[in-house]
Amino acid sequence: MKAMKLPKALQSFLDVAESAEEETLVFTKKKRPVAALVSLRKVDRESLALSTNPQFLRIIEGARKEVRAGKTISLEALEKKFRVVAPNKKMERTQKTRRSS
Repeated sequence: MKAMKLPKALQSFLDVAESAEEETLVFTKKKRPVAALVSLRKVDRESLALSTNPQFLRIIEGARKEVRAGKTISLEALEKKFRVVAPNKKMERTQKTRRSS
């Protein structure tokens, strides 16, 4: 990721981004999107890096395709298959036991 100081000639873009707050501004050419301007006021660098990483985006898209195709498994089925109990379920049981005593 590169960072650079915005030239004075483009200062108005910064003003527009600031006024848009959390909205993404999409620039078009012949009615087709060509670029986007996103405010980074509430975005950490890790989230920004992941959201623009082609490999990460392929992983997410693959997962979405699996969900759309119904290739999912419930947490309960995974727990049963691997004979484990999710940590939060252990806590729930412990809290219930403590409350009843």
